[in-house]
Amino acid sequence: MAMRSTRSNSNPAEIPVANPETEIVVEPEDGIALCLSGGGYRAMLFHTGAIIRLNEMAILPKLSRVSSVSGGSITAGVLGLNWNRLDFDDEGRASNLSRMLVEPIKRMADKTIDRGSILNGVFLPGSVSERIVGHFQDVLFGERTLQDLPSDSQGPRFVINATSVQSGALVRMSKPYLADYRVGLIRKPKILLAEAVAASSAFPPFLSPAEIDVDPSDFEPDESCDLQREPFTESLVLSDGGVYDNLGLETAWKRYKTILVSDGGGKMQPDAEPAGDWAQHSKRVLDIIDNQVRSLRKRHLIESFLTGVREGAYWGIRTDISDYKLDDALTAPHEDTLRLADTPTRLKRLPEKRQQQLMNWGYAVSDAALRKHGGAQLAQGSTGATFPFESAGLT
Repeated sequence: MAMRSTRSNSNPAEIPVANPETEIVVEPEDGIALCLSGGGYRAMLFHTGAIIRLNEMAILPKLSRVSSVSGGSITAGVLGLNWNRLDFDDEGRASNLSRMLVEPIKRMADKTIDRGSILNGVFLPGSVSERIVGHFQDVLFGERTLQDLPSDSQGPRFVINATSVQSGALVRMSKPYLADYRVGLIRKPKILLAEAVAASSAFPPFLSPAEIDVDPSDFEPDESCDLQREPFTESLVLSDGGVYDNLGLETAWKRYKTILVSDGGGKMQPDAEPAGDWAQHSKRVLDIIDNQVRSLRKRHLIESFLTGVREGAYWGIRTDISDYKLDDALTAPHEDTLRLADTPTRLKRLPEKRQQQLMNWGYAVSDAALRKHGGAQLAQGSTGATFPFESAGLT
C-alpha cells in the first residue's frame, strides 16, 4: 500500500530566494533530510545501497527532504519519480524498492553515456548536455517533469541542485519551485526531470554547461533579485551542483534538525609531476578546489554533530568501517572499500559485480553509521543487516 510521509509538514510557500549571506538563521524544525553527494555512477550506486538499508530500517517515510547533487541526483530522481508507487507496509518498509529503484539504477549503470556524448557534442550539431538529457530520458525518465515528483503531503521534497554559471549561486529545482536567489523563483516548473538531473550532474569541464530555456514571464517579480532581467531570465546556464555544494547540504542544513549525509565523492590523489598544459592544469586546479571545499563542509558537519548543533549521521565511500567500533558491523576490509572508492567519477558502464559491490558498500557503511550515531529514532529497525548482493561481497 502507499504510505504518506510521517514527517513534519514543510511550508509549501517556502521561498528560498533571500540572500543567503544576509539570511537570518532561525531554529531548525523537526524533520530528517537525506543529502546525496556527487561522484558519477560510483556515487549513484553507493547511494542506492544506502537507501536499501534506510528502507529496511523504515526510515524512508520519515524523510522530510532529499537534497542531491551530481551523481546523487540520478538516484534521487529515480526515487522521487517512483515514490508514489512504493508499496510501504504498516511499519514503513517498501516491498518493491528493488523494482522501483535498484533495477532502474542498474539499467543506467549498464550504459556509458559520457564519452559518446562528449565526442558527438564536439563533432556534431547539438551540445554534450543535450545528449546526456536524451540518455536519461531513454533509460530513466522519459518525458516526466519536476511536477511528477511527490508533493509535500505525499513524501519528502526532492530538491535537485545545480550551479548557475551566470550568477554563481545554487539553483534549486523541485516540484514547488525553481529558484536562484539572484534571478528569482519560478513556481511549479515544468522542466523535464532528465534536464534537471543532467544539469545537476554536468561536471566540468566535459559535461558542462547545461542550458535550460525558461520563459521570463514565469519568474515571480521580486525587486530583491538583482539579476531578474534578460538574459538571466531567458536561459539558465548551469553546471554540476557539486561545484557549489558537493555534499548537497545547502538546501537541507538551514531547515532541519536531523541531517543524513551519504558521500560517494572521490578524493584527489597526489601528483608529483602535474601536467602543464592548460586543459589538464585547469582540471587539476578544479580538483584541488573541490577537494578543499568538500573537506571543509565535512569537518563543519561532523563538528556540528559532535557539539549538538545538529543530529544525524555521515557516511562516506572512503570511510573505514572499523572506526565505528561496532562488533557486529558487516565485514568490510578497508583495502577493499578503498578499491571501490577509487572507481572513476564517470558516467561509464560498470560490470554487474562492481555495481553490486558499490551498493553493498553503501548498504554496509550506512548501516554502521546509523546504528552508531543515528540515535533511537533512526536505529530502531537496525537488526538483520546482510549484504543485498551476498554473492558479490566487496572483493
